[in-house]
Amino acid sequence: MKSRRARRPLPAYRWRAQLIFGILVLVALVMVGRAVDLQLVDYTFLSRQGDERFLRVVSVPAHRGVITDRHGLPLAVSAPVDSIWVNPGQILRTRGAIARLAQALGADPWTLRHDITINANLQFLYVAHQLPPPRAHAIEALGIPGVYLRRAYRRYYPAGEVTGQLIGFTNMKDQGESGLELEYNSWLTGIDGEKRVIEDRYGQIVQQVDSIRPTRPGHNLVLSIDMRIQYLAYRALKAAIVAQRARSGCMVVIDVDTGQVLALVDQPSFNPNDRSQLLPKLYLNRAIDYTFAPGSSIKPFFIAAALMSGRYNDRSIVNTSPGYIDVQGHIFSDGIDLGRINIATILAVSSNVGMAHVALSLPRPLIWKTLRDFGFGQLAAPGYPGEPTGVLLPYQDWRPLRLATMSHGYGLTVTALQLAHAYATLGAFGLERPISFLRESAPPPGRRVMPAALARELLHMMLGVATPRGTAPAAAIPGYIVAGKTGTSWIDVNGRYDHHRYMAVFAGVAPATRPRLAAVVVIKQPESGLYYGGLVAAPVFHVVIGRALRLMGVAPDQPLGPGNTLQVANLQ
Repeated sequence: MKSRRARRPLPAYRWRAQLIFGILVLVALVMVGRAVDLQLVDYTFLSRQGDERFLRVVSVPAHRGVITDRHGLPLAVSAPVDSIWVNPGQILRTRGAIARLAQALGADPWTLRHDITINANLQFLYVAHQLPPPRAHAIEALGIPGVYLRRAYRRYYPAGEVTGQLIGFTNMKDQGESGLELEYNSWLTGIDGEKRVIEDRYGQIVQQVDSIRPTRPGHNLVLSIDMRIQYLAYRALKAAIVAQRARSGCMVVIDVDTGQVLALVDQPSFNPNDRSQLLPKLYLNRAIDYTFAPGSSIKPFFIAAALMSGRYNDRSIVNTSPGYIDVQGHIFSDGIDLGRINIATILAVSSNVGMAHVALSLPRPLIWKTLRDFGFGQLAAPGYPGEPTGVLLPYQDWRPLRLATMSHGYGLTVTALQLAHAYATLGAFGLERPISFLRESAPPPGRRVMPAALARELLHMMLGVATPRGTAPAAAIPGYIVAGKTGTSWIDVNGRYDHHRYMAVFAGVAPATRPRLAAVVVIKQPESGLYYGGLVAAPVFHVVIGRALRLMGVAPDQPLGPGNTLQVANLQ
């Protein structure tokens, strides 16, 4: 019987090889299983996590709409600019980077280092805003690690301070902050686009993936402003403010046929391109935001009520003797006894006594309605930011003393725009059209507030103001007939009228035979020694409206004479 041979043990190297092979197979199976898990089971989660780390959605700034005058001259445009931003962690790791950046920016290196250091945990920090592209690209070309650019837009105003208060300005985010920029902000503002990009760990875009939403530029805005007239008004008003050493002033010019504002200027003005000048006391629009007692410039509208009452006409005589009137113990005086005078003379010489007699003889509801119909006590430009309504109390609160006071321009307040609107309505022969700062292809339908025949009669009565016998001969324009009215009022200081501070006003329309322009000039607190509206404000009207009428090609009035139906009324 053969003996069974004993099995020989595997050599040690073969046993180790099999063990390693088994381990490798096991590892491979684990890796395959993990790959299957990552690719199939956890794919959605992991993909989202990857996107959150490197895939970003960034905005693409939209271009703000351009503002132009009625002839297409740009008044506000958006120019491309670049802002400088840094990755604090990255720039702090580079020796000397902050010093180089501070030198390029013209900034204090210690302040810049402090700002970056306290924000070291952030990945994004602005260090300079709205730099001109050439300067920004020069900084980028320095190759400082952690320094990047971001494109944006900055508003630029070619006319500068000539349109400062009217146009207003935008903030650092290109949103309107004042003036028409604020009123029409939603129209001018575009919709930013969005795109998906891949960023590296330093926040730098390395790849644009796709566009999510295209940018939609803002709409352009065409104003009714005529920059030729705007410049005329700006220069004339500024010269008057300097010559009269006045505190401030404003002027409004309106196209009578359309109700469109052709010029609106303010002094002192500001340059919206210089952000250091963006202070409330500078960008206040005095023509719209500031109310004042209109003085005698309100008198034509009391006469309008008198004509519509049927009790007065151009032949009516008012007895002003003995040169003053006592109303509830308060004396109103003309300084001299004018005796029996007609309505035209009351306006021409601005008789307070005559006006008080007329106002006290009229029904109060009629006066109130007339003033309201001409726009007093209401917004002249609804939607314009900050515009007040002025003060026109209900007629139930009018005692005789208040009524007499109101008839020569106290006890109520107006804005220059309201007053100009009222004179434009009178110049349109009683047809009220809404005020507009936008160029319209056709005039809006008007609202009749006074019969045309009576409005013409009232304009006829106002012709004597701009004559040698009236209060404003300086308003006269060679070749054109002016119908207007002066106003000189005290300034309200803390609820009381200061008898040493004056507001000088002139308001009028021209040419009177067929009014085309209505304008109001207001000059606050002149300190040259002159303060009457006929001496301080009327010369500005003369210069601006005279030149504007010629620029617009408006034909002169017919020479005064018996054949002209709108000649200067006889003064008695």
